[in-house]
Amino acid sequence: MYDTNHDANHDLATSVQQSDNRYARQIRYAPIGASGQRSINESSAAVVGMGALGSVIATHLVRSGVGRVRIIDRDIVEWSNLQRQMLYTEKDVQELLPKAEAAAAHLREMNSSVLIEPVVADVTPLNAEHLLSDVQLIIDGTDNFSIRYLLNDISVKHKIPWIYGGAVGASGMTMTIEPGNTACYRCLFPEPPAPGTTDTCETTGVISPIIDIIASVQASEAIKLLSGNKQALHRTLFQVDLWNHAWMPVGLSNARRSECPTCGQHCFPFLDESGAETAAASLCGRHTVQITPGKPVSLDLEQLKERLAPAGRTTYNRYLLRLELEEGLTFVLFNDGRALVQGTDELSKAKSIYAELLGV
Repeated sequence: MYDTNHDANHDLATSVQQSDNRYARQIRYAPIGASGQRSINESSAAVVGMGALGSVIATHLVRSGVGRVRIIDRDIVEWSNLQRQMLYTEKDVQELLPKAEAAAAHLREMNSSVLIEPVVADVTPLNAEHLLSDVQLIIDGTDNFSIRYLLNDISVKHKIPWIYGGAVGASGMTMTIEPGNTACYRCLFPEPPAPGTTDTCETTGVISPIIDIIASVQASEAIKLLSGNKQALHRTLFQVDLWNHAWMPVGLSNARRSECPTCGQHCFPFLDESGAETAAASLCGRHTVQITPGKPVSLDLEQLKERLAPAGRTTYNRYLLRLELEEGLTFVLFNDGRALVQGTDELSKAKSIYAELLGV
């Protein structure tokens, strides 16, 4: 009699063999081993921001076999990204692809056994808990201070570790936050910096090697956590100046503050949804303003394409609607109501364009 379980058993054996071969060098590394690899395969992580840092981080997580990786980004791929955002290609730019979707396609080609969850969205107080409270680890790939304070609130409130990272020029820094065990981000940086007081990609530029270094340190910390090797975490504010070849880890053993509003007093003001209104923010190094509606919406972009056609040349795909306006301005609209007004840094002008086009 034919054994109906034969094919299933064969497929399972083949799958196990392929998995062992794929991760053989990683398993051979003694601190990880077979048990650590199983932990990695069964783990979940979210990467917030799929630009320069996020591209490197997500690549390492997927190639290492993290079972479920959620990648979140609000933006589309542009020519200026290709210098340092390693996941993307010229074709992604030409097809007007959102970074999360373009990244997901490339990551799936690297490792089809990992569940990749692309999310085209801006992380805000309205959606942060929905997007981030069901993973084991959150990793910062952003260039935005306000989102980092939001991630810190989520981390401490839900007791989810997160890994901060930032890079500009030839310098960068990273730290790993374990709620209850380490200082949180707000212990070190109590309040967001005032606008215009910090270096940005726009004012200072950035070289791609510093991106690789900071993101790789973040990814290695992630692998330690997800493989059950917390004792190996570097537990510093790790700073690098690549141009001057300076490596400056700052110990954090005494950095936790009992009076910290977040981890000391468990107040989470950056998660406060009250008073939400349409917001405008200038994006780092982009000559672009992002407009975010105060409440969730869902737009029919195909229908809007016809209505907005008299205002300029339109391009449409299932992710976004792009409208070329006068004065060298471009309006990019997503189906969640977010928009990018490219060609200006003036917040009031961008909000005015948004209101005029959408009647809000």
